[in-house]
Amino acid sequence: MLTTRYVNGAPNWIDLGTTDIEGATSFYGGLFGWQFQSAGPEAGGYGFFQLDGRTVAGGMQNPAEEGPPSWTVYFQSADAAATAKAAEQAHGSVLVEPMDVMGQGHMAILADSKGVPFGIWQPGQLKGVDVLNEPGSLCWLELYTPDLPAAAGFYNAVLGWETSSVSFPGGSYTCVNPAREGEDAMFGGLVALADDPTEAGSDPYWLPYLEVTDTDATVAKAQELGGSVRMPATDVPDVGRIAKLTDPYGARFAVIRSAAPQQS
Repeated sequence: MLTTRYVNGAPNWIDLGTTDIEGATSFYGGLFGWQFQSAGPEAGGYGFFQLDGRTVAGGMQNPAEEGPPSWTVYFQSADAAATAKAAEQAHGSVLVEPMDVMGQGHMAILADSKGVPFGIWQPGQLKGVDVLNEPGSLCWLELYTPDLPAAAGFYNAVLGWETSSVSFPGGSYTCVNPAREGEDAMFGGLVALADDPTEAGSDPYWLPYLEVTDTDATVAKAQELGGSVRMPATDVPDVGRIAKLTDPYGARFAVIRSAAPQQS
């Protein structure tokens, strides 16, 4: 499970790039109770989504020419420059070069060997989001990829991830965890695009899951607020009740009422 005891290779941040930060704030505020707090004029419009005063994500408005609205997931690195170099050596690419972020840490935006963007955060004063696993916060991640073995190899080389297989009726699911942290530290899964009919025609991408107390009510509320349903509320045995959504501007995310309560 995710934890705010951040270790190298573990998720430690997510942020939203959108064409309408005010509209997105209204949507996610209505859905999860988030409030948007600007990081100040020197941050170029970047700010923090907060829940009861605790940061759950970041966000900013981007011009449409920078690409469609989307969520970016970040993973902890002890050395952002070294991780960027490792990504290039593993046939990935560097989309945004490593840089200092106002003394808070160092970031980079990379792409894996199939072109899927993801972020790296080397903590400084800012370690990561304040809360995980609680309603309204990140609780799981999935990578949808056209080549599962290649993805596993890339992220092992770049971030040291270990994989394990979980069997279920009719197939198996590939889970990932940080190096040497064991399966108790699993934070996400790798899914072959061809194996998931709900992703037919989709490009490869990272999908963040947010914990909720009632999946069906969240789906209804998302539609009321102008969002769309990509996969209706569905029970997954021993996992929980999940749904895949998009916000009104097209950013994809998922929600889950976990089968067992999770605590960060």
